[in-house]
Formats: sequence, C-alpha cells, structure tokens
Amino acid sequence: MYYRFLLLTTLLLSFGCKDKGCELPEEIAEVPVNVEIERMEKPFFAAASEQDIARFLKENPFFASSYLQLKRDSTDARIVSSLYEIASNPSLDTLAQQAGQRFGDMDEEEQQLETAFKVVKYNYPEFRVPEVKTFVTGLGSLGNDIYISDSLLVFGLDYFIGENASYRPQVYEYIQNRYEREKMVPAAMLLLSDRFNKTNPAERTLLAEMLNIGKAYYFVKAVLPCTPDSAIISYSAQQVADVNRNEGRIWAHFIEKSLLYEKSPFVVNKYIGERPNTPEIDATAPGRIGAWVGWQIVQEYMERNPDVTLPELMAETDYSKIFNESKYKPERRK
Repeated sequence: MYYRFLLLTTLLLSFGCKDKGCELPEEIAEVPVNVEIERMEKPFFAAASEQDIARFLKENPFFASSYLQLKRDSTDARIVSSLYEIASNPSLDTLAQQAGQRFGDMDEEEQQLETAFKVVKYNYPEFRVPEVKTFVTGLGSLGNDIYISDSLLVFGLDYFIGENASYRPQVYEYIQNRYEREKMVPAAMLLLSDRFNKTNPAERTLLAEMLNIGKAYYFVKAVLPCTPDSAIISYSAQQVADVNRNEGRIWAHFIEKSLLYEKSPFVVNKYIGERPNTPEIDATAPGRIGAWVGWQIVQEYMERNPDVTLPELMAETDYSKIFNESKYKPERRK
C-alpha cells in the first residue's frame, strides 16, 4: 500500500539532512536501487591511439549510438579518426582533467540519484532505473549537457565544472549560472519528470502552463526532498528569499492584470520563458516567475489534499481543479 504523498514528504523532511543525504522511510529505503556512475570520459581521453578509440566504441555500443549519436558503423575509420582527434585535443583534455578534479568520485551524486530513484520506483513500480554515465563533451561537440532515456542517463560534466573552468557554456550569464554541480542532478530529475507529467495540449492558458511546470518542480522536490529550492528552480538563494517575501505582491500582479487565462504566446512567454528578469513586476523579479508561482499553487493543492498521491498529481490535467482546490491567495505585505 502506498503512503499518501504528503505523509511521505513530511517523513522525509522530518529526518533532516545528513552529510550523506536524507534518511528515507523504511518502505522507500528498502526499494532495491543501486547507482554506480561510470566515468566514460576517463578511458576516452586516455586513448593513446585510434585503436583505443575503436575499442572504446566496440565496448560501449549503446553509449555510442544513444549519446554520441553515431548512427553509422562506429568502426568506420573516419569516425574513429575524428574521435581520436577530439580525444587528443589539449583543450578538451584540460576540461577532462578539470572535470575529474571538480567531481572526484561522485559519491554525492550517486547518493542523490539513489534517493531519487527509490522515491520514483516506490511511486512508479514499473520504473526502470537507468544506467548512469558521465562524459566530457567539449561543451556540445560530442553530446548534450544532460541526456536521459528509459535506460540511460548521461551527464556532460564539462558543462557543470563551474566558474573556475577554462571554458564555459556559451549562453547568457543568467543561464550559465545553472551550470553548477549542485544543480546537475535536480536538472536531470526535472527532465525525468516529463515522463510522468501529463499535460492537456488543448489548454494553452498561462495558468495551465504555470501548473504544468509547477507539477514538474514539485516532482523534483518530492524525489530530492533535501535539495534547496534554489537548486531546483535555479534561482539564487537571495532570489528565493525575495520571491517568498514578495509572494503576495507577485500574485497581485497576475490577478490585477487578468493574466491567468491569457492565451497569447507572447504574453505567456513573458512569465514562464527564459528571461533574466520580469520587469513587468519589478526589475529585480527573476525570470520564469510564473513557473515559480505555479509551483507554489501545486504545493498548496497537495497540502490541502493529503490523499492525493504523487502519480495522481502528475496525471492530473484539470488545471481549474488544482487551482480552485489549492485556494491559493497569498497575502500582500505592506
């Protein structure tokens, strides 16, 4: 029998956080999950010849086809030669070394993933725990920052080395700030939430989009209960404090401007799309503020409906029901 989700969350949080992660209730802790992260960048960048690269591809065919997107015969001499040229590139080797120094043995990430996968598998018994691997991509030359499928999860570590890396992702600074080690596993779980998060394509209102994203963030918090909100939504700690303090004012903007049922993609994107800030509310209000509000609404809904399980929430596409039953109405502080 499933614990009701609110009870689970309360139990998870009541244990507090320890150095090696959060203790789980016995029913979840007993779920058989073991995560061992395989560092694929190590043998790749240790290659001393094209023969070593050919051997690497032969020994890792699924990784080569799924993550490296090598659709042709991976023993093709041109492919092997091209990859060896990349593996022997001094700049990329520097990134590989820096990734090794930054991430060490990755015990922390293994523990995070074990916790997350136990919670997921408890709620979705059919869930298959993927193999977890890492790689150094040359910031996109060989793969994505995060790749996840039914059977494989890959982290492009060079994206997440942080501000001391020799090379960083070529994106706007407010997006670059997301590429930090502590945000890597939450970002992967946000991607994983897509597998379970049912949406109604016919509903294109701002409220529907806010709640879709709000459910996704709720999922991440559920499977990583000791992860700070700032690492989940990728706001700074100060931004999280500010939006919490100004929650009533932020909500008043949506109500006073009659935005909840707005369908214009241009308007909707202002509040959930990628922007450094939301000047329509305040110059200091972070971007994606609508996503944050959606998260708060979903949290209120779950707190008021303790019988709703995580799978039931993720399957819910009646946005009016979620909104109305949340009774969300934060007070506006003076």
